[in-house]
Amino acid sequence: MTTSSRPGMESHPDILAMRNRHDMAERATTTPRAQAVETMALVTGLYLAASPWIAGFNGLSTLAVNNLIVGIAFALLMSGGFGRAYERTHSMAWAACALGAWTIIAPWVVSGNVDTTRTVVNNIIVGAVALLLALAASAAARAAEGGGRRRGASYGGAGTR
Repeated sequence: MTTSSRPGMESHPDILAMRNRHDMAERATTTPRAQAVETMALVTGLYLAASPWIAGFNGLSTLAVNNLIVGIAFALLMSGGFGRAYERTHSMAWAACALGAWTIIAPWVVSGNVDTTRTVVNNIIVGAVALLLALAASAAARAAEGGGRRRGASYGGAGTR
């Protein structure tokens, strides 16, 4: 009977790649800046969802429903994306950018006459804040990804810089 010394699971390339992605996710979420962006994005999304009733334009039903749906979607995209699925964080941040841009133009695009001063000011301000927070999240995801590449390259792979 021959015994072979097979390497353990901890040295399998897939396990190492998963650990690397987990480390990148931790780096992206543990900074105070990332935590602040995530918290402010959650508050922004919740405000956007409730803004028709807070700002007083809930009678304009198409924009009220739009803000409710977009606000909930923005809060969900931005409030848990960093740590749970790092590979998708960058894409989710860009999707949140699209929601912020949509919020800005929504008073003129949704059906009905909903472009009152109150709705326009509310949506432009909230949309701009949402857009900036989503861009900050995208930058944080990219910075963590860049940090992981530099760290991985310094362990002496084939291509050293």
